[in-house]
Amino acid sequence: MMQAARVLIVGAGIAGCSAAIALADRGFRVTLVEKQGEWRFQSSGIFIYGNGLEALRRVGVLPEILQAGFAIEDGRNVYLDQHGEPIVDVFYPRSSGGAAPIVGIRRAEMHRILAARLDALGVEIRLATTVTKIESPEGSDCAEVVFSDGTAQCFDLVVGADGIRSQLREAVAGPIAPRYTGFGVWRSVHERPRELDAKIMMMGIGKRLGIMPISDDRLYIFGTVSEPAGRWYPKEDWPARMRERFAEFGGPARQFLDQLGAGSEVLYTAVEEVQAPLPWHVGRVLLIGDAAHASTPFMGQGGAMAVEDAVVLADMLARDGIGEATLRAFGERRFPMCRFVQDASRRVGEAGALEDAESCARRNAAMREGAQQQVDAFYGQLAGFAAPHMPEPA
Repeated sequence: MMQAARVLIVGAGIAGCSAAIALADRGFRVTLVEKQGEWRFQSSGIFIYGNGLEALRRVGVLPEILQAGFAIEDGRNVYLDQHGEPIVDVFYPRSSGGAAPIVGIRRAEMHRILAARLDALGVEIRLATTVTKIESPEGSDCAEVVFSDGTAQCFDLVVGADGIRSQLREAVAGPIAPRYTGFGVWRSVHERPRELDAKIMMMGIGKRLGIMPISDDRLYIFGTVSEPAGRWYPKEDWPARMRERFAEFGGPARQFLDQLGAGSEVLYTAVEEVQAPLPWHVGRVLLIGDAAHASTPFMGQGGAMAVEDAVVLADMLARDGIGEATLRAFGERRFPMCRFVQDASRRVGEAGALEDAESCARRNAAMREGAQQQVDAFYGQLAGFAAPHMPEPA
């Protein structure tokens, strides 16, 4: 009997864990390496729309995601201005597999679920480990990898799922640094009032502030605002800075902003993009997820694109084998959708960054007229990208 192909996955974020699960499920011998010494991930929230939930169903973890998170069954997104006055309600579509249109969940909970699935599949996981050298010349049928502990091994494929600051990206695509978008994003976690059961987006002047339930008893708020390049703030200052940045917001956000203090769970990150050109591989080394196509957060699609990468890659490798043609076809298949999401997300971010009241008033009026049509068009386009390839739900 032919021995199963060996695949190394570098990085245990959403893309890496999902790829390891999907490949192990299809019979590949998978090793997953992660530079952190223990499972430890940012514990703010993430929201996942229907296409991402369908990908998670195909990874085999959707029931656990739905149980741990908070599902918005009608898909309602309430848009308000910065004072809490209504703009428009928009409804997001349910996934093709029938899951809720939107689910919010703590990132740490999502990783706990993925880690449990990895354990159940017996995937080899090596923490506190990085790749120090990799050789995979074009035409070779293996990649020789040296690890930080001094060991070396040959793999049929190495998958770089090591995020926006990927150590493998330069070997594949050259010196592509993340591009700063001019935005910072602030996130904080709070107790959820029982009556708050929808996703809320508040559109301010030059700022956006969202509220999303992530469990039965917790929600998170997330705000984007222009920040100078290179600006950083000491972690102990984050609660006060976040409260200050969004001081003009009232309505449902006011109570949560007022709660911010020394003991608050707050996270600040700069918003960056990565647009690696095709091909996303060289030899037997391939990029997926943020390593290839990190997006701004304004469409909530970064995690979904990562999980979809994992599922599509596993399906293609299982069907067509590991080879130049398959790796090239993977990039060519995923590139158009990922670039479409990046471009759409960037436009939404720019619309939320309008700096004068008159422009914001015109934007809000346009949202009343056409926001639902824009949502329908976006998800229709995503479905169009996926339709020729995705199997019917089981």
